[in-house]
Amino acid sequence: MVQLVGDYVLQRLREWGVKQVFGYPGDGINGLIAAFGRADNKPEFVQSRHEEMSAFQAVGYAKFSGEVGVCAATSGPGAIHLLTGLYDAKLDHVPVVAIIGQTARSAMGGNYQQEVDLQSLYKDVASDYLVEVNVPSQLPNALDRAFRIARTRRAPTAVIIPSDLQEERYEAPTHEFKQVPSSPPAKTDVRVMPDAEDIRRAAEIIESGSRVAILAGQGARGAAAELTELAEITGAGVAKALLGKDVLSDELPFVTGAIGLLGTRPSYELMRDCDTLLIVGSNLPYAQFFPEFGQARAVQIDIDGAMIGMRYPTEVNLVGDAKATLAELIPLLTRKADRTWRDKIEAGVARWWETIERQSMLAAKPVNPMRVVWELSQRIPDNAIITADSGSSTNWYARCLRMRGTMRGSLSGTLATMGPGVPYAIGAKFAHPERPAIALVGDGAMQMNGLAELMTIARYQHLWSDPRLIVCVFHNNDLNQVTWELRAMSGSPKFEESQSLPDISYADVARSFGLAAVAVDDPDDIAGAWEQALRADRPTVLDVRCDPEMPPIPPHATWEQMKSTAESVLHGDPEAWHMITQGVKTKAQEFIPSGRS
Repeated sequence: MVQLVGDYVLQRLREWGVKQVFGYPGDGINGLIAAFGRADNKPEFVQSRHEEMSAFQAVGYAKFSGEVGVCAATSGPGAIHLLTGLYDAKLDHVPVVAIIGQTARSAMGGNYQQEVDLQSLYKDVASDYLVEVNVPSQLPNALDRAFRIARTRRAPTAVIIPSDLQEERYEAPTHEFKQVPSSPPAKTDVRVMPDAEDIRRAAEIIESGSRVAILAGQGARGAAAELTELAEITGAGVAKALLGKDVLSDELPFVTGAIGLLGTRPSYELMRDCDTLLIVGSNLPYAQFFPEFGQARAVQIDIDGAMIGMRYPTEVNLVGDAKATLAELIPLLTRKADRTWRDKIEAGVARWWETIERQSMLAAKPVNPMRVVWELSQRIPDNAIITADSGSSTNWYARCLRMRGTMRGSLSGTLATMGPGVPYAIGAKFAHPERPAIALVGDGAMQMNGLAELMTIARYQHLWSDPRLIVCVFHNNDLNQVTWELRAMSGSPKFEESQSLPDISYADVARSFGLAAVAVDDPDDIAGAWEQALRADRPTVLDVRCDPEMPPIPPHATWEQMKSTAESVLHGDPEAWHMITQGVKTKAQEFIPSGRS
């Protein structure tokens, strides 16, 4: 039987272990779509409602599986739609391969339908590897390099295949001049190690400190045991970048939680007061949340030498795998006898969780959004996967959700785009069909694209051995994060015309797609709603009507700063007095003595 180019592409994907391709069809990839039919849909073509969602699903799959995510789109508009998801992969260092159609070669340069200069369009997002295949013999090398580079550099890559080429007969490269062969697909993971002398110097710096702080990011995910041991030896506290929220359990008493604007008070104080800083697998961009320049001696561990030493003046930079590097570093350290610093950290963490509980239980109109995540935290299975969207709900994911067990979590970290919460969860279910997935999504993101992807969930739910995929919508009819940014950063009241959202029932929409749904507008019903969703036999939407005036107060905010914000919006904000009341109540919980409620 004659093997066409489209057939060979799918064969090579199978050889790379690809189980799903997230995509949307179009005539620019007709040859590829026809090949899926001839291959009995192996790998499986997962059809989203929009190519941007396909890219997000591939990113979610890659984040939660540790493997390369693959997405596909047609020429022109389809390729353009992939870009946001691929930039999300680029900025969060996630391996994704995009396979893209293009106008037939005979029509290129003729201003033909859907002809877009994809090489120019993709040269930034796929800067690590971008290739257009113009003869069949290019294919093995082009596809293999796309996968190897995506894995090695943790980046998106793109392979452009013109539509007419997909339907030509495949011819392998030959062993001759100007032909480029390739090797069989194989993983290219290697253990990168720093120089032993640099590790010794790093140990000396850490040993000399009396108040050690550790900042852990997603690059430390495989080094939880080593991080814990290092923190015990040095008496350090560990703050977590948001992409590294699942690196260590929040049940460890020295883990201070998230850092940054969405972070915790203990993480802020850890950085404010430390004299030594160890950064592991993080490239957190917010310099204002690091120690003051010159305050702390610093060491950084990162596998990517291009991203090291960028955020804080580090004395020693260890380019290497976090787990292996820490394993070499730990034996050079001695346990600190003075635990004063550690005791202070643990007391601050305990006090913070008490504060969060009190803040979560404050009355609101109608539901306090903090309580939504707090109640989830009491009931979430130890093996759950949590995805968060961008918006005010991200604050509650960052601060109120306590990671434990083998829980995983992620969001669009550096791009911080709206819309990936639901497609990430879909990608997670294909990566781990045996685990429950929970998406925490604001109603703005839900209206942007989450509603449509409920159809995708309904379509593919039968493939998941654990049917639980819960989409929790923070329903406040407001583009809430931007509303708060207007108030706090610009000193402007809420502008209704840009900020208010149409009011719909997300629960009714979910039921119309055959999903389970629970509508909540009473805070005392939140716990029961989570329990109902977690024992459901199908995916579920929780439609929770939340108070938009619960303030996402930054950990470093002072009474004076809050007063300034309140004064700036009193004359013009439609909910000014309610906003001020909620802000005062929320901030006041920080000053109740520990152990009291």
